[in-house]
Amino acid sequence: MRIKLLGLLLFILANPTTATYAELPNVVIILVDDMGYGDAGCYNANSKIPTPNIDSLAEQGLRFTDAHAPGPLCHLSRYGLMTGVYPFRADTNQWRNRPSIKEGQMTIASLLKQKGYETAMVGKWHLGFHEQGYDKPMNGGPVDVGFNSFFGIRASTDIPPYYYIRDRTVVSAPTNVIPANRSDGWSPIQGAFWREGGIAPNLQLKDVLPDFTKEAVAVIENHAMRKRAGKSNNPLMLYLAYPAPHTPWLPSPEFSGSSKASMYGDFTNMVDANVGVVLKTLDRHNMSDDTLLIFTSDNGPVWYEEDVERFQHDSSGGLRGMKADAWECGHRMPFIVRWPGTVAPGMVSHQTISFTDLLATFAELTKQELPNEAGADSFSFLSVLRGEQPENQPVHPNLVVAAGRKAFTIRDGDWKYINMLGSGGFTKPNRIKPAPEGPQDQLYNLKSDPGEVYNLTLKHPDISLRLRKRLTEIIESGRSRPLANSQTD
Repeated sequence: MRIKLLGLLLFILANPTTATYAELPNVVIILVDDMGYGDAGCYNANSKIPTPNIDSLAEQGLRFTDAHAPGPLCHLSRYGLMTGVYPFRADTNQWRNRPSIKEGQMTIASLLKQKGYETAMVGKWHLGFHEQGYDKPMNGGPVDVGFNSFFGIRASTDIPPYYYIRDRTVVSAPTNVIPANRSDGWSPIQGAFWREGGIAPNLQLKDVLPDFTKEAVAVIENHAMRKRAGKSNNPLMLYLAYPAPHTPWLPSPEFSGSSKASMYGDFTNMVDANVGVVLKTLDRHNMSDDTLLIFTSDNGPVWYEEDVERFQHDSSGGLRGMKADAWECGHRMPFIVRWPGTVAPGMVSHQTISFTDLLATFAELTKQELPNEAGADSFSFLSVLRGEQPENQPVHPNLVVAAGRKAFTIRDGDWKYINMLGSGGFTKPNRIKPAPEGPQDQLYNLKSDPGEVYNLTLKHPDISLRLRKRLTEIIESGRSRPLANSQTD
């Protein structure tokens, strides 16, 4: 017995990280696409869309009421989530031609990978590749920024060309052509909308959502099988980025009529069901209790006021605006964390957080110190998950979000400042020319006015001026997270 114990001790000393693997939870991030703050029942009691699986996460975990995408569009949001850096600091619009994430830049995947995590991504990337032809490697994507494996698509399922990528290889080139499509009775960017372009043979847009669920299930099952066989004791990090309920809205026949919000609601209900399949897979392999699971959406919905009136379903959950806007509906997201044994069930937090905060949170979780060149806008909310952070002590001070047309927002507690007039995004008018004696910008108190109805900038010009100056400082400084002490002595 003493010899066995000595051998075990020598093994641990020779492999110092092995002893910590069992203490680290698996990490699963489920990011859905274009789902509104008010779509899930746990955020909107009057929702016309059944979301039992998402609601169950809220019952079993912690629901944030003031969580924000770092940008109100797909590629902006994903860049901030991956890097811990506000997307306005990078040229994220280059995704069509080259990677948005720089070579060697730290990501949530590379951070966790260096602590022993087996990292996998499934779904929509939308952060660019070095595209040199379908017969050439797709470099610069997930497997080059920290993921061990990737199966997914380059962007949305309404942006051609349409084809699958596995790791760096195009599974089947988009040699066929699919004509454009749209749905009667909806705006040009709603319904079963997609653009004309190349599509891989045998790829059908209606199958993309379930295909990604099957792949995610395979990743979980393979990890569980290897662990049971004693081939790995490493934790799993899975980033599942569904391209739905973004257009095209393509609910399977069994979900047709499953909601009271037409084809959008039916498709969102289908998304919830696919989330349920992933949750059941974790349960089946006894992984749920050892998994920190995050559910959120990348930006606000494409749901107009006339849609609210038609279906009596408010996808914004009472917030103003829609996808792409500087107003709250553009970027305030459902954000749920389930972590049995650490996160108490049924909890609610009003802390203001951003997707950029995942990097610092995972760094603290794995006891790693972020270097100054990484996560410039990332603040850990691990203390919130552990129930240690008082509500009146902000986790992420002065949250900044940039929308289109140079519309910047900054938060300071309940105060929100926008540096222009209009939505800055899809809602009309997106930009308003100031009148000579009128307001030049927007200021709202979100505690008393969550719908951003009353612009208080003329009533409180001192607050507007202070926040405008702080916004400029954050933009020009290149970071909002303070430098490490070792760098400032």
